[in-house]
Amino acid sequence: MTDFTFNTTPSIRQIVGGAAELGKILGSLPFASNRTEVLFVTDPGIVKLGLCEPALKSIKSCGFEVTIFDEVEPDPKASTVLDAVKISKANKIACVVGFGGGSSMDVAKVIALLANSDQPIDEAYGVNQATGERLPLVLVPTTAGTGSEVTAVSILTTGTEEKKGIVSPIILPDIALLDAELTIGLPPHITAATGVDAMVHAIEAYTSKSANNNPISKTLAVQALDLLGANIREAVSNGSNIEARGKMLLGSMLAGQAFANSPVAAVHALAYPIGSLFHVPHGLSNALVLAEVMRFNTPCCGQAYAELAPHVFPDINTDQSIDGICTDFVEKLVQLNIDLGLKHGLGQVGIKESDLDRLTADAMNQTRLLVNNPREVTRQDARRIYEASL
Repeated sequence: MTDFTFNTTPSIRQIVGGAAELGKILGSLPFASNRTEVLFVTDPGIVKLGLCEPALKSIKSCGFEVTIFDEVEPDPKASTVLDAVKISKANKIACVVGFGGGSSMDVAKVIALLANSDQPIDEAYGVNQATGERLPLVLVPTTAGTGSEVTAVSILTTGTEEKKGIVSPIILPDIALLDAELTIGLPPHITAATGVDAMVHAIEAYTSKSANNNPISKTLAVQALDLLGANIREAVSNGSNIEARGKMLLGSMLAGQAFANSPVAAVHALAYPIGSLFHVPHGLSNALVLAEVMRFNTPCCGQAYAELAPHVFPDINTDQSIDGICTDFVEKLVQLNIDLGLKHGLGQVGIKESDLDRLTADAMNQTRLLVNNPREVTRQDARRIYEASL
């Protein structure tokens, strides 16, 4: 039996309407007995939609003093984190709440780390480079996709537009709160992109070449795909279906647990430059390259893809060759993206053939991810995948 380590958020609470109970949840943490300063991290869109109002009302009604940091942007910048850290230290923040999509939660993780430490952010990038003891941290996702509430990863954009990751169990939150009501108002295109993002997490976790690929992650990946495959169409077409929304949120979390311990690979490595250079949402970036990466990987992990296929598409014909199942799996994923209304083809997001060399160069810098791919990706391979995805 192969040795492995599995880390996850110690307390996961699925409560419909749970945002309105956030103050009581914070009160259960040890800091609350003698400190009351809370930093609430979110983005302007969440504030505009009013999604955070029940949570803020609950926190304040329980006697906490709240500082709101609502400047998180898509593909959040390291400078944004550092601005929030200064605010946190000035206000002697005792606890951090990340409320929103993956960007807000990723930013909250690093704020909680650096606000209680003198470690420079540049020294925290990489795997297990973070030091110190972070502040108490609670994460509340408002999308069903990133799984950031259960991952020991935070992805930030540096001043050069390159994405870097801080990977450490230190930044796992104390509590993750899953409230399906918060996802009811998500527009169909965001529901679709984040849902496909969660599927990619599960697929890449299951097939990861990481030495820490483990039976727990594989089991969670399969459970995630069962939930996501069965509910994504309904969640996109009928966003008020709380049952479908809840299952998407749970599936996203399970996929997050899976890839947090059996890391993602080439799909994400090639997607990151699309997001950072062309400001394409992360879930859509993954969707745009998923099919071609899977076609490239099939010679090395066809059996694994064939095992996953019926969990996403129960009607797929499994009485054929592995290659046939894999071909059908990829084609069905392509059609799913189209049916969900997602853009398909890099050209539809403004990327031209002349951009591919720059994308390729940035993708090849994602060595933390590429090392996990079941098939080695050369610079020429990466460019061919981009070209085929145009």
